[in-house]
Amino acid sequence: MAATRTDLKPVLVFDSGIGGLTVLREARVLMPERGFVYVADDAGFPYGAWEEGPLKSRILDLMAELIETYEPEAVIVACNTAFTLAGADLRARFPDMRFVGTVPAIKPAAERTRSGLVSVLATPGTVKRAYTRDLIQSFAGQCHVRLVGSQNLAGMAEAYIRGESISDELVLSEIMPCFVEMDGRRTDIVVLACTHYPFLANIFRRLAPWPVDWLDPAEAIARQARRLVPPALDAEHPEQYDFAVFTSGNPDFSTRRLMQGFGLRTC
Repeated sequence: MAATRTDLKPVLVFDSGIGGLTVLREARVLMPERGFVYVADDAGFPYGAWEEGPLKSRILDLMAELIETYEPEAVIVACNTAFTLAGADLRARFPDMRFVGTVPAIKPAAERTRSGLVSVLATPGTVKRAYTRDLIQSFAGQCHVRLVGSQNLAGMAEAYIRGESISDELVLSEIMPCFVEMDGRRTDIVVLACTHYPFLANIFRRLAPWPVDWLDPAEAIARQARRLVPPALDAEHPEQYDFAVFTSGNPDFSTRRLMQGFGLRTC
């Protein structure tokens, strides 16, 4: 009988906060033999308010430390703001590492829309990024795409998933710019271009002035990770991984409890 492998390297999932848990949840389903290291740069949260130069330097320096420490098989950058800013630089600086990026799902939105009116709900950093504009030009030239940058929704999502209450009125004020009526047509797809936002999707659906497709890219990101990291059929899930690291070094009790709910111990 062949020996069962227990030496598989982990997959590292990186986000500015806890939004990447939406991607981790899907990746674990598709990659059951892999252990995961979840890294939340909560000391730098929220990324959307940073200037580009300092944020890019922070991401590159932090990633160098993480790759050296954990030697992952692949890195999922589960943050639109981080990857649209630093994705090319990450791949150039670490050419031997497999990176799975997160970018606004503009192409699938353009393929699915019937009205031709698509909105992209993102952080201010993702909205202003040239990468996002290039995606629209390349894949959604026949659509009317509205970019909506929210200063507050990522923080609201962090609070909500930790069990805090959030105001319907405040959430509605953040999402209302996504809803466009033009020449008898209405927005029918809203791209959730921040991995935090799917945590609020049920609230969005309840408050929306009309039904739309809230496009969550988490499953597609997980599928790409699975393609880059082929299954190891002779492997056993390693016990030494499946933990979360917070760059602040001081996650509070509700955050630790949340990590436990996702099957992660907190280091």
